[in-house]
Amino acid sequence: MSHKIFVLDTNVLLSDPQAISRFEDNDIIIPLVVIEELDKFKKDMNQIGLAARSFSRLIESLRTKGSLIEGVETPQGGILRIVMAQKITMPSDLGDRVNDNIILMVAKKISDDNPDRTVILVSKDINVRIKADALGVMAETYKNETVNYTKLHKGWNELKVKGVLIDELFLTKKLPFDEVQDPAFQSWLPNQFYRLVDEDNERHQAVVKADPFLKALVPQNQYRDVWGISARNLGQKMALDLLMDDRIKLVSLIGMAGTGKTLLAIAVGLQKCLEEGAYTKMLVTRPIYPMGRDIGYLPGTVEEKLKPWMQPVFDNLDYLLAGYNSAKFGKMSEILGAGLIEVEALTYIRGRSIPDQYIIVDEAQNLTPHEIKTIVSRVGENTKIVLTGDPFQIDNPYMNESSNGLSFIADRFKELPLAGHIILEKGERSQLANAAAKLL
Repeated sequence: MSHKIFVLDTNVLLSDPQAISRFEDNDIIIPLVVIEELDKFKKDMNQIGLAARSFSRLIESLRTKGSLIEGVETPQGGILRIVMAQKITMPSDLGDRVNDNIILMVAKKISDDNPDRTVILVSKDINVRIKADALGVMAETYKNETVNYTKLHKGWNELKVKGVLIDELFLTKKLPFDEVQDPAFQSWLPNQFYRLVDEDNERHQAVVKADPFLKALVPQNQYRDVWGISARNLGQKMALDLLMDDRIKLVSLIGMAGTGKTLLAIAVGLQKCLEEGAYTKMLVTRPIYPMGRDIGYLPGTVEEKLKPWMQPVFDNLDYLLAGYNSAKFGKMSEILGAGLIEVEALTYIRGRSIPDQYIIVDEAQNLTPHEIKTIVSRVGENTKIVLTGDPFQIDNPYMNESSNGLSFIADRFKELPLAGHIILEKGERSQLANAAAKLL
C-alpha cells in the first residue's frame, strides 16, 4: 500500500512544532506560504513565537541533509518537501490569494498530481477543512492532540454494588483492590472516585477513592473547612480531596462558570502555603495571548498590564483573604509583597524551573497540548500544579473542547497515580449564573 501524503497548515505547526514526526513514514508537504506565515511569528515573545522558532530550527536541521524542494527523508522514513504555489489557478469563488486559500490549492494540486495516493490536508481551522471538502480535497484536524471529549472520564463513577461491600468499607476504612470481588468493580483509574450504591437499598451509599498508593478503596476525605470555605456538593468534595492530597502532583478541574474550580484551587493553595507550610509559595497564572495581544502592547508597569487579565484571580484572593484570618496574614498587598503569593502572566513562566511551589494555571482550556507540556515540564521537586478551565469557553480559534490542552492532559494522565481529575457539573455561584451558563 502506497504511503499517504499529508499537507500541513500553519496552525498545526504552531500548536506542535514536532508535528512532522507524528505521521510515521508517510510523506509530508509544507507549502512555502506556511514558512512565510511562521516567519511572521518567530519574534513574538509568547508560546506562538516559541513554537515558530522551534519549528524553524527543526527544518534547518533537515535542510542540512538535502534539498527541501526536492525532498528530505525524515527520521520516521517519510519524505518532507516544501512546495511553492506555482502554476496554481485560484477559483473565482475563493477570491483573493489569501494564505489559507493558497494552502488549499497546493493541497488540491498535490491531490490532482497523485491520483494513486491518498492526499490529506491537515488543519486545525474548521473553515479550511470545510472549503477543502468543497474542493474535493480530503481534510482532517490534527489528531495527535485530539481526545474525544464526550468520552473523557469525569473523575468519578456510580456503581451498584452488594451492600456487604459498603458495610466492609465502613468497618475497615480500607479495602485492598485484590479483595474486591464485586463484578461491578472490574476496572479502576488512579484517584478516581466511586459513589457506591447498595443494589437492594439506594439509601445505603458510600463515596470512595481508588487510592493507587495504598492500592485500596478508601473513604473519600471530608474537608469541612479549607481556608474558611466548605464544599457545597459532591463534585467539590471530590475536588478538595484531590487538591489537599500532597501525593497527587497534578490536578485538572473542568467545569462551567460558577462551579467553584478556581476558588477551590486558590483556597487550598492558601491553606497549603500559609497555614501548613507544605509549599514555599503559591504561583497563580493565566494565559493572556489568546484573548488578543500580548501584555507588552499595553501601557503601564508589568503589574498594571497584568491587572485586567488577572482580575478574576485577584477577586478570588480578595474574597478569601478578607473572609478568613486576615488579622494573622495581613492584607493581600502585604502577602503579595512578601512573596508568599505570586501572580504572573504565563508568558514569563517559560524557561523557569519551579520547585516546592503550589501552581494554579487558570483558564487552561486556552492552552494547546504543546503549551501544556511546556508548562508541566517546568515543575520541579515537591511542586503541585492545578489546571482549571472550561473547554466550552475557548478563545483560541483553532481549538475546541476535544483539542485543547486541558482536555488533552486530563486524558493522557488518567492512568498515572500522581494525577487526579474531576469534572464539576453543578454551579454554585447563583441561580441566575447557573441558568446563564446552561442556557445562553
